[in-house]
Amino acid sequence: MNNVYEMPNGNASYDEASAWIAKLDKGLSGNEQQELQAWLCASEDNHATFMKMAQLWDQMDALAKLADICPPAINAPRRSMRFAWPAAAMAASVLMAIALLTWMSPVVEPDRPVAIVTAAPDIYETAIGEQASHDLADGTRIVLNTNSRVTVSYSATNRLLELQRGEMHVIVARDTARPLSVLVGGRVVQAVGTEFNIEITGEQRIELVVTEGVVMVGIMAGPADTSSPQAPLVLTQNATPVAAGQEVVIDSDDDPAEPVAADAIDTDDIAVKLSWREGNLIFRGESLEEAVSEVGRYTEVQFIFLDEASKKVRVAGLFKAGDVEGLLAALRQNFNISYEWVADDKIALSGD
Repeated sequence: MNNVYEMPNGNASYDEASAWIAKLDKGLSGNEQQELQAWLCASEDNHATFMKMAQLWDQMDALAKLADICPPAINAPRRSMRFAWPAAAMAASVLMAIALLTWMSPVVEPDRPVAIVTAAPDIYETAIGEQASHDLADGTRIVLNTNSRVTVSYSATNRLLELQRGEMHVIVARDTARPLSVLVGGRVVQAVGTEFNIEITGEQRIELVVTEGVVMVGIMAGPADTSSPQAPLVLTQNATPVAAGQEVVIDSDDDPAEPVAADAIDTDDIAVKLSWREGNLIFRGESLEEAVSEVGRYTEVQFIFLDEASKKVRVAGLFKAGDVEGLLAALRQNFNISYEWVADDKIALSGD
């Protein structure tokens, strides 16, 4: 998907729009509804910024309430014909946004009232061959794959996870006041309440698969300050939305300032990519060289090829992660690949 939503970049309208969305989420008084109505109709920038913020934070309820309090009879002040903003057009854009979010957003639980601030980052990591699940203080769940490390820190305005190596699956607890951001390889993956998988591969590529909801992928508009309650992490204007059923692959030499490309991925491919969560590895015709490289993530054992032909043998099947003996037996029986232990942690492979 090549659509790129331009996001606000820390100006006054952005701060005011953020405050109004937070108020909408809690419910507005009659006076506040009138104040919001006046603010939205005061300028094109106010309305545009609010709409972009609402779409970014998946605020279907906020959009619906916005439609209710902006009746067609009210028009924005006219500076010129070019910048006239009839409220009817405003309401229509709200309804279009609601339709879009209805199509691409999951059913989520109500916001969790979270007020957690950490003095120092918490560190979660796994060893080679180990997998672990952790429920964070805000209700977010992270599942770490083999040989992974992530730091977690909370401020009054941010929930920050930094993936330093490996792979993790994130089920984000919904909190519109504090989006959750994953920092990885100079990029930011940001969400409110959704589910996604992210990996730093052996080639230092970033592979992101969104399984529920929508995330934004971009870079920070400024440095993140987890100690300041007035410093929300904001993405630059070329952040890209990535919806459920899409993936993004970023090479280490890609320019972080360039928007990423999100591509559709079918359900079978998603199942394969996420099979590690059940302790499985699924191959569907990969070369043996690729297969043993993946297996090698879960064991200290090294594989050596004695001939080039065996590297190209195509492998298909389901294997238990870390089960080296089971893999060797399957290779011998089903793919005519011989093996020999040449050291306690080294296996030589060759074709018959």
